[in-house]
Amino acid sequence: MTLEQDDRVLPFAVEALDVRGRIVRLGPSIDRLLTRHDYPEAVSHLLGEAVALTILLGSSLKMEGRFQLQTRTDGVVDMLVVDFEAPDRVRAYARFDAERIAALHANERKPAALLGKGHLGFTIDQGPDMSRYQGVVALDGQGLEAAAHQYFQQSEQIPTRVRLAVGETFVGEGGTSRHHWRAGGLIVQFLPTSPERQRLADLPPGDAPEGAQIMAQQEDDAWTEARSLVETVENHELVDPNLSSEDLLYRLFHERGVRVFEHQAVHEQCRCSRDRILSMLKSFSDEERQSMVGDDGRVGITCEFCSTRYFVEPGDIGVGE
Repeated sequence: MTLEQDDRVLPFAVEALDVRGRIVRLGPSIDRLLTRHDYPEAVSHLLGEAVALTILLGSSLKMEGRFQLQTRTDGVVDMLVVDFEAPDRVRAYARFDAERIAALHANERKPAALLGKGHLGFTIDQGPDMSRYQGVVALDGQGLEAAAHQYFQQSEQIPTRVRLAVGETFVGEGGTSRHHWRAGGLIVQFLPTSPERQRLADLPPGDAPEGAQIMAQQEDDAWTEARSLVETVENHELVDPNLSSEDLLYRLFHERGVRVFEHQAVHEQCRCSRDRILSMLKSFSDEERQSMVGDDGRVGITCEFCSTRYFVEPGDIGVGE
C-alpha cells in the first residue's frame, strides 16, 4: 500500500518547545532511483539515506536554486552525489568498488563503514548572479546522521536532530513478489523566539587559569525534551507505508501540540538532455572528441544520474569537419 503522503515533505512546528522541522517520506521516487541503478543492497541503503537528508535540507530553500550533497572518501563507496533542485526535483548516484563490496562481511556493510574517511560537502548554488555557499564536514567513520549534527553544530550553531531510515517492502505483482525501496527522514531544530530562550550562556573565557573549573553550558529544557522525543523514533516508523507523516508527528508531540503546514511534493527527475550532452562534449578539445568516437562511428554517453544512454553523431560535435 502506498499512501498519498509518499514523495512529499511536510513542514511542522511545535511552538510550545520553540522547535520547527520537516519530515520526508519517499516511496515511488526513491524506488525508481535505486532500482534503475541496480546497486548492491548496502549501497542502495546508504544512497537512500543521502537522498532523504538532501531533501530535508534542500527543501528549506526559499528561492530557486540547487542544493547538493557530495562525499569524497577512501571508503568502499568513495563518492555520493545528490542534487536537489528547488522546489521539488531530486537526482542521485553512488560510485563504489564492486569487488570490495562483495568481499565485505555483513557487519562491514553498515552505512558508516562504507563511507570511510574523507569529507562531506553541502553546496547551495543560487545561479550565476549569486555566490555559492559550501559547508564541509570531516567524515571519520561516522554516518550521515552524525555528520549532519556536526555540520549544524559547527557551521550553523543551531541545535538540530536528524533521523534517517531506509527500508524495503515486498509487494505481489503478477504472481511474483518484488521489493520496493522506501526512505524517510525527520529534522527538528531549536529556533527559540522568546528572549529567555534566545539568551545563550557565556562562552568559557579563553584566559582561564590552568586547573580552573569551568561550568558546562546547560541545554535548554525545551530542546532537551524535543530532542529526546525525536530520538524515540524507530526506523520502521519513518518508512512504514501505513503510517502517515501527520500520525507520526502526533505520536511524538501530541502532548505539546504540533502544527503542520502545506506539504511540498518531491519528484525523482534528472536534468540531463541531448542539448546538455552536446554542450558538454563541445567543451572538449578536438583531439579529445575524436578519441570518444566508438567502433560504431558514434559517441556514446551514459548519464551517471539516470543511466540514460545517449548516442551522438561525430558531425554534431564538430568531429570530421
